[in-house]
Amino acid sequence: MGRWLEHSVTTQIAAPVDEVWAVWSDLEAMPRWMRWIESVVTEPGNPDLTDWTLAAQGFRFHWKARITQRVEAQQLHWESVGGLPTRGGVRFYPQADGTTAVKLSVSYELPGVLAPLMEPSILGGIVTKELQANLDRFRDLVEQRQS
Repeated sequence: MGRWLEHSVTTQIAAPVDEVWAVWSDLEAMPRWMRWIESVVTEPGNPDLTDWTLAAQGFRFHWKARITQRVEAQQLHWESVGGLPTRGGVRFYPQADGTTAVKLSVSYELPGVLAPLMEPSILGGIVTKELQANLDRFRDLVEQRQS
């Protein structure tokens, strides 16, 4: 059994919440802004089940995820149902000035074979930094669509 690590990052997007939600909810487009995600494929006939492939630092992980809660333009939560153990959520907070705050939280179990090789605080810093960079790329993508 591995060790669970959790990360949360936030960003402010100069776009209304409905537009931010529309971009995020296209899960198959995530590799455009989430660098370590190689692919996301929605299962035919079941939009709440997706097949994910992550490739980073010479490692490749594969898993299926199930959306456990979807409240349009507010929040989306998921958990893995096979492969790499993960869970997380993204929340969208509309602001009075027409912008949207987005908070992404991701948890995953570091595979047992890797746990002794990786210092969680170092790995955690790398993953948090990468998640923030991904969320910033997402922000830039949404804002470019606004132009």
